[in-house]
Amino acid sequence: MTDPTRLSTIEEKVYSGERLSFDDGLFLEEHVDLLTLGRLANIVRERKNGNLAFYNTNIHLNPTNVCVYRCVFCAFRTDLKNERAYTFTDDMIRERAREAESAGATEIHVVGGLHHQKPFEWYVNVVRVIREAVPSLHIKAWTGVEINWFSFLTKRSYKSVLEELIEAGLGSMPGGGAEIFDTEIREQICEHKADSQSWIDIHRAAHELGLRTNATMLYGHLEEPRHRIDHLCKLRELQDDTGGFQTFIPLAFHPENTGLDHLPKPSGLMDLKTIAISRLMLDNFDHIKAYWIMLGEKIAQTALAFGADDLDGTVVHELIYHDAGAETPEGLTVDQIHALIQEAGRDPVERDTLYRKVIRDGTKWTVGEPLLAATV
Repeated sequence: MTDPTRLSTIEEKVYSGERLSFDDGLFLEEHVDLLTLGRLANIVRERKNGNLAFYNTNIHLNPTNVCVYRCVFCAFRTDLKNERAYTFTDDMIRERAREAESAGATEIHVVGGLHHQKPFEWYVNVVRVIREAVPSLHIKAWTGVEINWFSFLTKRSYKSVLEELIEAGLGSMPGGGAEIFDTEIREQICEHKADSQSWIDIHRAAHELGLRTNATMLYGHLEEPRHRIDHLCKLRELQDDTGGFQTFIPLAFHPENTGLDHLPKPSGLMDLKTIAISRLMLDNFDHIKAYWIMLGEKIAQTALAFGADDLDGTVVHELIYHDAGAETPEGLTVDQIHALIQEAGRDPVERDTLYRKVIRDGTKWTVGEPLLAATV
């Protein structure tokens, strides 16, 4: 049963812009109904971003699905000799980059498996080939887990690895690989992968070099409410230190075709609840993304009233979550995204990766000033 006094205290904090504590977050997780969470999250969402809802025109590149790790939640990875295994050639990478250019994409999102037979130079080359093929395309590439692997391969610091990638053309980093920071849960779902402190250290190093990055949390598997709130608090602490995170993306676990396929998929209620609580806890993040690929278009659309202000983008050629059973389309058109946003009563704004407004003139595009929350 909800404690009305406790809830009233939390509401006052939200109204006044005061930071919520770990205990506040846990109370919201365990005792507050969804509509109340949505109402409070929407206050923060509109304070930061008004009625705007952002999207970008992007394309994905997963250059290989061969991976040295065997995370039990992953349906994408495979072994080198498996019939599903593939690895992109330079020509295939160029073709994907030029496809992105032809589609008017401003961003290419690059993540994939950690191919144990490929040296660090191969991953650098992926970035370089894209940059040389289409210089105007922003390259958002390699998660913290991949940077950790590159550091292991080269015996070099995170900073050194990142500096070489930046020189090759890296523009920003996605937020994948965070999964859940709690050590016990992490060991059960991805025990050999980069630990949570490594992920945090890598993003700190990226921020210190001027790279903007995203942050994620995988929910709806073995974790409990306290693990989710702890995860959010750790992200908030790093953001206090660096200010380098752009957006937070809660990622709904898809159990199909994974080692955890006995678990139910997170419900729509849990999706909206997680987004709302994320918006309330992450007071120093400007943006919360409802990743429609994982949530489905209807939940993502509804999330625009529960704290989210971004739907991601056109997302052509996404494979990782579709391999895990996502039933969403492999991509949406700009018109379809506009319709989703407008039906939700929001105003669609195309942004680039760095949250600058995209201005289009026929097939050409330019960017305007940053769409900072403080300027809305």
